Amino acid sequence: MSDEPRKTSKHEPTFAGQVGAKAARKLKARRNVTQGIWFGLGMMGLIGWSVAIPTLLGATLGLWLDRRFPGGRSWTLALLVAGLTIGCLNAWFWVSKEDKAMRDDPEDYDE
Repeated sequence: MSDEPRKTSKHEPTFAGQVGAKAARKLKARRNVTQGIWFGLGMMGLIGWSVAIPTLLGATLGLWLDRRFPGGRSWTLALLVAGLTIGCLNAWFWVSKEDKAMRDDPEDYDE
């Protein structure tokens, strides 16, 4: 073996290039580690609560109005549907915002 440095072709990656590529992959993996099973379950819970809370608040307000002002109309049913609609719109807005944020995230530039 000689003490001369080994010459590399321009298509063969250098040692520094290999180390840099591995470091970039590790950093990207650490940055995206939150999107596992627990992240997905947390998202489902968050979306569920963003629909359930307005629905329950609407039903509760409707029950109170029906007891306070009895009449031919059911405030409970009307406000339950209104709360459900508001909750679904809230969840849709939040999911579309998160989807846009994920799509705007720069892609992996490994070559």
